[in-house]
Amino acid sequence: MTGTGRRLAAAAAAMVVVPLLAGCGSAPPAAQPTPAPSQPASGSPAVPEASGSPGAVVPAADVSMPPPGRLGKRMLSADVLVYSSRTLTSEVRQRIAAAKGVDATEPFAMAQFNYHENAVTYGAVDPSTFRRYTLAGTGQTTAVWDRVAGGEIAIDPGLGRRIQDRRGYVQMGGGQGSPRVHVGAYAQLFDSRMSTMPLSAVVNERWVSRLGMVPDNALLVSTGATTPSDVVKRIKPITGRTASVQILGPNFDVHAVQTAILTGQSVASAVGTYNYTANANGTVNPDPAWVAEYIRTEDVPILGRVTCNKMMLPQLVAALTAIRQRGLARYIDPQQYGGCFVPRYIAGTHTLSNHAFGLAIDLNVPENQRGTVGQINRQVVAIFEQWGFTWGGTWHYTDPMHFELSRIVRAG
Repeated sequence: MTGTGRRLAAAAAAMVVVPLLAGCGSAPPAAQPTPAPSQPASGSPAVPEASGSPGAVVPAADVSMPPPGRLGKRMLSADVLVYSSRTLTSEVRQRIAAAKGVDATEPFAMAQFNYHENAVTYGAVDPSTFRRYTLAGTGQTTAVWDRVAGGEIAIDPGLGRRIQDRRGYVQMGGGQGSPRVHVGAYAQLFDSRMSTMPLSAVVNERWVSRLGMVPDNALLVSTGATTPSDVVKRIKPITGRTASVQILGPNFDVHAVQTAILTGQSVASAVGTYNYTANANGTVNPDPAWVAEYIRTEDVPILGRVTCNKMMLPQLVAALTAIRQRGLARYIDPQQYGGCFVPRYIAGTHTLSNHAFGLAIDLNVPENQRGTVGQINRQVVAIFEQWGFTWGGTWHYTDPMHFELSRIVRAG
């Protein structure tokens, strides 16, 4: 590890982390005025069904595991992340674990979902072993991992408060029907100074099938006293082109091939496996094969020629046709159209915008800036919502120019 990396790791180990437990009978300390989510009245938290009618729930026991109890082993550093769109085979995992300089490895399932332009990378993990790779204060707090084992989610405090609902549930995707998981703990999992944040939230591994995740498609690697860059050189020949291998340090590697796998929303099939590299200016370079398969340029009503995801185009055409038929076309200025397929990160982050997938459009940009009420005609909004779009004007931090596909609606 470089000198800078060593200092970062030492600082992370020294941080005082106090996860905020959410639920009945617990409250945040006085220094944290935001209340923790409330526990459902049934005693043990009910876990919403991943599919079916709204509000359908199943007992938490269906996704619970035995509580891990107190941590009995030493903490480990999270130095390298191996991530693939497919399950890393036991042979690959064993070869990585046996590579020179590898101190320990931890397999888990990893995926992303976008909720109101909040991109969340989360993992389904074994609470008893994965905790050893997190910040010391979090890993050693037994209550956090008992909650995760019990079927709830542990999530970064700031992110959790932004995206949870009033009952303390997080919707695992922006689409209708996306499953909801109850917040069991606010916990910072990794040092925020990492350029590539491995995870912002975790559930236990019994959620894998319910959330549609790929099992064991990720691996955390601890290199101990060995420099991570030396270990990466030994891992890449093992994984070949089937996985991304990234150093979890202070310097973002714009050359590393990265992968996004969306779960928990009805439009996830419109993304597939999204491989890309990043640029220093916040844009990304999707795999040309992905662009050829998913992105199309077509003429649509009112706006003219647009470039979007092929799954979104029929619904976009249907919405704009209805807007024109109802005499509302004057409320959309084609000269103020802000784009659809724009491969980039969400501003100020290393997480992908829905524009990177061609699943969002921006309309009447100058008069509908983020954080404002905006001037989008509400009849126009209602038609877009009818055709399966979510409007950013209703978000916690409003984005009234923004419409993104949240559910598939048959057009015609």
